[in-house]
Amino acid sequence: MTTRIETPHGLARVSLHSADQGVAGLLLGHGAGGGIDAPDLVAVARAACAADVHVALVEQPYRVAGRRAPAPAKQLDAAWLAVAAELAATTFEELPLVFGGRSSGARVACRTAEAGGADAVLCLAFPEHPPGKPEKSRQHELDAVGVPTLVVQGERDPFGSPRPGPHHEIVTVPGDHSLKADLDAVARAASEWLTRVLRPLVS
Repeated sequence: MTTRIETPHGLARVSLHSADQGVAGLLLGHGAGGGIDAPDLVAVARAACAADVHVALVEQPYRVAGRRAPAPAKQLDAAWLAVAAELAATTFEELPLVFGGRSSGARVACRTAEAGGADAVLCLAFPEHPPGKPEKSRQHELDAVGVPTLVVQGERDPFGSPRPGPHHEIVTVPGDHSLKADLDAVARAASEWLTRVLRPLVS
């Protein structure tokens, strides 16, 4: 099912995929230049549903409006929080929430986790730094997340690989930033982690 949600920066489009039981809700955002049809997002959405987690694939307003260039970070975050608040009050009411996404979407999930009340964060291909510019690290965005976090990272990602920390773990899989080389490994890592981190929240 696809729905549209009003945000401070235009309409966001949400593709909802329901699990049989639905013990939690997972919101997944896309990368800066891609959409929700990215292979790793599709693979993780299927794996999450199989693990009894409802999934919302979220298209940012700039994509819905037909623009390729991403909006500024503050606009991305505000739109994401508006979508999360709407889903938390309706489709995912009273369920644990997991924020997630790939690349730019992973950064949005990290930056908004506290304000949006996320219980966990799932990052696919977190862009640790721009290619060739390790001095411009985004590690602080990941380190600021205070809830359980998984980062699934390609072993040859030109955007680098973040360091593990007290609240986040890193799983390295074959491939580059696209994570397309071994989608089964990506899906398996996400599914196992979701099952583990959600168990104490739904028992």
